Amino acid sequence: MFHVVLYEPEIPPNTGNIIRLCANSGSKLHLIHPLGFLLDDKRLRRAGLDYHEWAEVSEYDSLADFEASVQTRRLYACTTRAQRCYTEVEYQPGDALLFGPETRGLPQSLLDRLAPEQWLKIPMLPNSRSLNLSNAAALFVYEAWRQQGFAGAAEM
Repeated sequence: MFHVVLYEPEIPPNTGNIIRLCANSGSKLHLIHPLGFLLDDKRLRRAGLDYHEWAEVSEYDSLADFEASVQTRRLYACTTRAQRCYTEVEYQPGDALLFGPETRGLPQSLLDRLAPEQWLKIPMLPNSRSLNLSNAAALFVYEAWRQQGFAGAAEM
C-alpha cells in the first residue's frame, strides 16, 4: 500500500520496529545503503521479532537505485526542516515516505531535489530535536493508512 524508505538507517532496533510496523500495516520497507548494521543483527531481529516473514523488505545501493526500481506515486521527505505538517497531505496508495538516518536526518542535497510541498514534518514543542525514527514512521504510516479507511485491516 505505502512505501517506507529508510535512507542509511543506523540503529538496528529502529529498523526492527519499522519491519514490524510494515508487517502490521501492509507497507513495504525499502532500505538504502549503507546500513549502520547487518540485517542479521541480533538487536534488529529482537525488535522485529518474527515479523520478517510478513514484511516485504528490499535493499538498494542508493536512493537512485530505489527510484529506478520502484514505481511510487509520490515521494515525501520526512524532515524537521519542513514547513508542512504530515497531516496536511491527502495520501494515496503507492506514496513513499522517506526517512533519514537517526543521527543526522536527510541530507540537504537530497531535500533540495524535492519540492518544498514534498517535505513533511511532525509538530513538536519548540527546541525539540526530533522523535525516534520508528515512532515518526508509525505516525506517518498510520495517518496515511487511516486516510485509506485502514483498507485491509482486520475488522474491529
